[in-house]
Amino acid sequence: MPEYIFVLCSCGSEGEAEEIAAQLVSQRLAACVSISAPVRSIYRWEGKVESAQEWVLTIKTLSTRFDEVSEAIHELHSYELPEIVALTVAEGSRPYLRWISESVHA
Repeated sequence: MPEYIFVLCSCGSEGEAEEIAAQLVSQRLAACVSISAPVRSIYRWEGKVESAQEWVLTIKTLSTRFDEVSEAIHELHSYELPEIVALTVAEGSRPYLRWISESVHA
């Protein structure tokens, strides 16, 4: 059975989040990308504490596609250092996981 992952990525605008999501799905790198409502992120950058409104992507894909997903995000993202982290899916509905596999075409 393939390993399923959810990749998280924060974006600086809703438009950027929508563009990245659309590209990942259309390129079959992700079965689905959920875009969260705006969140407030507080983080340290270049020695200062910063605050920004962001939209978080939850990208549903396979671990075998992580490198391609990461590369696509880097190409499309406006941040110098975008958040790209993968979380392994421990369990899930078999039909849902099968749909991810079929949608992504590993």
